[in-house]
Amino acid sequence: MKDVQQIKQRFGIIGSSYGLNRAIDIAVQVAPTDLSVLITGESGTGKEVFPQIIHQHSARKHGPYIAVNCGAIPEGTIDSELFGHEKGSFTGALSDRKGYFEEANEGTIFLDEIGELPLATQVRLLRVLETGEFIRVGSSKIIKTNVRVVAATNVQLEKAIEDGKFREDLFYRLNSVPIKIPPLRERVEDINLLFRKFAQDFADRYRMPAIRLDEGARLVLEKYRWPGNVRQLKNITEQISVLQEQRILSASELEAYLPAMSGGNLPALVPGSEHRSDNDFSNEREILYKVLFDMKRDMNDLKKLVLDMLQDGGDLNLKGENAQIIRNLYNGESELIKPSAAPAPMAYASRHDEHAIEDTEEFVEESLSLEDKEKELIEKALEKHGGRRKNAAQELGISERTLYRKIKEYAING
Repeated sequence: MKDVQQIKQRFGIIGSSYGLNRAIDIAVQVAPTDLSVLITGESGTGKEVFPQIIHQHSARKHGPYIAVNCGAIPEGTIDSELFGHEKGSFTGALSDRKGYFEEANEGTIFLDEIGELPLATQVRLLRVLETGEFIRVGSSKIIKTNVRVVAATNVQLEKAIEDGKFREDLFYRLNSVPIKIPPLRERVEDINLLFRKFAQDFADRYRMPAIRLDEGARLVLEKYRWPGNVRQLKNITEQISVLQEQRILSASELEAYLPAMSGGNLPALVPGSEHRSDNDFSNEREILYKVLFDMKRDMNDLKKLVLDMLQDGGDLNLKGENAQIIRNLYNGESELIKPSAAPAPMAYASRHDEHAIEDTEEFVEESLSLEDKEKELIEKALEKHGGRRKNAAQELGISERTLYRKIKEYAING
């Protein structure tokens, strides 16, 4: 345990939970070997520290250490980045270039977001892991390398294998030694320690007294689920340190900074989605979809409420601005809002009047699948930009590589 404490101090790790200590212990034990390591955990848990621990406690510590974010490299250039290329092998290849695997010879290479690798690149990586050999893009010469591979992912690779997006043989080759980093909600005893550390760091940076929590605020801090894990806790601590005038924070003041507590209509996991991973809704685009669904449902309820009031003879002023508002709600369907001395009581419930139920029937049957909505947005973006995928990707706020994958996944003609 003394060694674990020394490692925490050296690499700036805060916490004493069992899951965290176990992950550090495994990293130290596997470091002297050349086994491949797969680090799993939700986004924001601090997975990037563990490859450094492994490298610094291995016989390769004097060799190079290279960290590569596989999700940040475009699909068209990732083979060149990892394995290098020969001059003239493709447009823009003006000279020979070494790849990361060649540069990291006798050292360690950390492949973050390994689940984002294209299948063709996965085949090349598997060959490196099995034989230590690779070929530069545009070359036929086999190059040898002696590299320790540590990979990390925040997605379920088993599910990616089922979906045909990740090779099973590569998964087992990478997963020689698995290390799971626990989410912050499973490290309750560490949350307050982390907050105090971050609060002191920001106090020193901004030259102000450190933020402190009263007992109620501390309980709120520990009960919150922290979907963004340590990264989210650090960001919120910085917000509080800069914006809060009082240096002692109460429970109600803290809740104002926590997204899930700052309002009653914020997105939450819908029933029946238990198969989704805990961090699925950390994606901002999915959260936006959920908010839009809620808004549409609320609008539909408002329409039904107004219609019921009209048909029940409710006292509703249909003159001037009110009349125009209702006309806008029903897109000019004036027959639904026209006052009548004797409104037909079954006009809304009857299926003979198709116009009276068109809105609600259409909404009830509409799919609330995030995948359907994502496909619809992609198609609209492509149509808006005349099929230009680069512009469409910018409009959607995603990378071109992700857009290409989504187009193929949804069989979109773009």
